[in-house]
Amino acid sequence: MRIDPEGDRWMAKAARRRSGGSGWRPLLTAVMELAGGKGELLRHAERPWASVTFSGTRHTIALCFTGPEATAAGEAFLEAVPEHEFALPGQLVADAAVTVVGQEMVPEPKLTVEVELLLLADV
Repeated sequence: MRIDPEGDRWMAKAARRRSGGSGWRPLLTAVMELAGGKGELLRHAERPWASVTFSGTRHTIALCFTGPEATAAGEAFLEAVPEHEFALPGQLVADAAVTVVGQEMVPEPKLTVEVELLLLADV
């Protein structure tokens, strides 16, 4: 059996169109920029999402801010993310919410944040 490389590329493009965007990398880049470059990515999960009229993807992103300067950036991130206007090619961020916040002070300040973002195809 021969694998058609052109077919594989077409299938990958079709999957991106069905998921409502160009992938998760632009989203992660935008989130990390909003975090001021001070957050460490702990995890990212993506799952399909659909309603009667829309379809897209729901992303869960967890970041950790360690140290006084980073935790200050994390607090600014917490305030900014729900109202931030993300500019993602071919996608709209329909909802952005902070879902989990954790804080530790010993041995140094640490802020852990989890956000959920709902992306829809911008058609």
